[in-house]
Amino acid sequence: MVIDRIVLAFAGLMVLTSLSLAYWVSPYWLILAAFVGLNLFQAAFTGFCPLAMVLKKLGYRPGAAF
Repeated sequence: MVIDRIVLAFAGLMVLTSLSLAYWVSPYWLILAAFVGLNLFQAAFTGFCPLAMVLKKLGYRPGAAF
């Protein structure tokens, strides 16, 4: 699996987790979904993604975006 797909899968998992926790625990968990969305938005313009940097150091293959 390439870094791009891992980042997208992880971001999707975090959003779904945040929504689930907001529904069952506290609406404050929506802050996590907002953070993930803002991070994806800035990564689209800057190319800076902390998860992608960690995955690259772990030896995963880079994709087209990272």
